[in-house]
Amino acid sequence: MPADLAAVGATADLVARLHEAGRHIDVLVNNAGVGYHRPFADEPADEVAAEIRLNCGALVDLTARFLPGMRKARRGVIINLASTSAFQPVPTMAVYAATKAFVLSFTEALWWESRGSGVRVLALCPGATQTEFFDRSSAAFMIRGRQSAAQVVAAALAAVDGSSPTVVPGEINRLRAMGYRLMPRSVMPRLAERTAR
Repeated sequence: MPADLAAVGATADLVARLHEAGRHIDVLVNNAGVGYHRPFADEPADEVAAEIRLNCGALVDLTARFLPGMRKARRGVIINLASTSAFQPVPTMAVYAATKAFVLSFTEALWWESRGSGVRVLALCPGATQTEFFDRSSAAFMIRGRQSAAQVVAAALAAVDGSSPTVVPGEINRLRAMGYRLMPRSVMPRLAERTAR
């Protein structure tokens, strides 16, 4: 059922259509997202608002609408797409990285709250992945080292039965995510900007 999840009221409409069709959701993968590669001062305010609505608002709203049913059934899976960008600020992708930090924090808290409920919650934090995300951007960036979507999906499926709230596919991505935690905050934006080129 196609829907523009950045539109106001789109998630409620989608859920209503699913209920009307008699669909029960056991697995929710919140994968819809958008990001722009440009300085924040150059971003139109309406595009910023839509980006936050899609990357954060739609994800939280769909989770809020489907999680209670999963908990009642004592089974279900929720996979929220964060990003390696969630681990540090990223100049020229400031809003995108901030929304992914939100997704990571929200999902890890939800993972803890869901212990023993029968519902598995996972934050998936891929690095650059060869998808339509880059096709929609007007800038060519992060060309080298992109993973395939199949590699990211395989990592998620391998981690869904694990005990961690978070999975970062790819050895280089895992090292970067861990490395940023040890780095001075003043250095992180500089290195993140180089990576995002």
